[in-house]
Amino acid sequence: MRGLKVVTIGGGSSYTPELVEGLIKRYDTLPVRDLWLVDIPEGEEKLNIVGNLAKRMVAKAGVPIDIHLTLDRREALKDADFVTTQIRVGLLKARAKDEHIPLKYGVIGQETNGPGGLFKGLRTIPVILDIAREMNELCPNAWLINFSNPAGMVTEALLRYGEFDKVIGLCNIPIGMRMRVARMLDVEAHRICIDFAGLNHMVFGLNVYLDGENVTERLLALMVGEKTPGLTAKNIPDIEWEPEFIKALGVLPCPYLKYYFQTDEMLREQQAVVKEQGTRAEVVQKLEEELFELYKNPDLDTKPPQLEKRGGAYYSDAACSLIDSIFNDRRDIQAVNVRNSGAIASIPAESAVEVNCVITRDGPKPIAVGDLPVPVRGLVQQIKSFERVAAEAAVTGDYHTALLAMTINPLVPSDAIAKRMLDEMLEAHQAYLPQFRQSSHSDILD
Repeated sequence: MRGLKVVTIGGGSSYTPELVEGLIKRYDTLPVRDLWLVDIPEGEEKLNIVGNLAKRMVAKAGVPIDIHLTLDRREALKDADFVTTQIRVGLLKARAKDEHIPLKYGVIGQETNGPGGLFKGLRTIPVILDIAREMNELCPNAWLINFSNPAGMVTEALLRYGEFDKVIGLCNIPIGMRMRVARMLDVEAHRICIDFAGLNHMVFGLNVYLDGENVTERLLALMVGEKTPGLTAKNIPDIEWEPEFIKALGVLPCPYLKYYFQTDEMLREQQAVVKEQGTRAEVVQKLEEELFELYKNPDLDTKPPQLEKRGGAYYSDAACSLIDSIFNDRRDIQAVNVRNSGAIASIPAESAVEVNCVITRDGPKPIAVGDLPVPVRGLVQQIKSFERVAAEAAVTGDYHTALLAMTINPLVPSDAIAKRMLDEMLEAHQAYLPQFRQSSHSDILD
């Protein structure tokens, strides 16, 4: 059997050692022969540093995985079996703008939610669509597994406008929620199953099972009795949920729901943190400088524990488990971003959702959950409308469509503020938004 060829676009990312570790651990069942790490010229130095660490990790493990480093995406894609994307168009400097500018208008500035999420999508979607077109030409039988945020919006764009069907969006939030629930219940994680349904960064645990027994009420009661013990992520402030609200909600919310259900508190927390430490992008930039100094060490041949501070916990488990399950036709259940196809009744069938799927050799098969509970259904539909309109704006470069997307996002308080933020952010990111260069908004009335 020939070995598999895996291509990682954005290979110079600090997350890459996570992926390499995951592939090494699974080599007996997932025989990757070639791992191609691809980046852009601006990322060449980091690509070489990470690539050399990857080679040392593989050598220490004694597995015959050849690591290839390249700036030539087309060369890497030819005859690939799996392609993962973890790109950041505009690098961390662009993320810092996404976080700073909305704060000037009293709006949360966050990488994947609100105005920041919109602009990350506007920058990212055209590049991912180009990758999909190249895959259709160079490796039509491969699977595209996108980890780039905003993963839900990017998956929506790929499904609606892409020229490639074998697309899966991936996030580490569901697996992180399962791990944290296991800690709350003081049990091994493999004993926990959660019925996930919703959208990326807006997913809910409808039911929680321990050894097949529904323990949702027990879990929510624990949360009510002791406040919420850390059901969050590294990059999200750990503001406690109101216990009575969690009890009334009746489902397990993912950490990103704090931005919608605790908007004022989250905004105040972000404003305070930015004054003391800078934006999350600036914090991450310092973390990455430290990580890459570690990565340079020629004696380092394992993933350093400091990587956990970066916020990508369980990334390798999520990505490598998905690839392993497709390759081996495991038919296990994982939460991924796919075409809805009727799994959630109140979301259009052709739209992207994040839902439990049976993972097969032919790809993920969504598990039908019916309709979402009334208390969360409207918010999910509103965000889905935002994602659809934002994806259209990213493809067309139409100013009015982008303004509409900005305005209908629930974190944006008014159309006037939406327009001012949109204009400033378009100017700030113009180098990475070529599709908007022909767009004129001189006829828009202030």
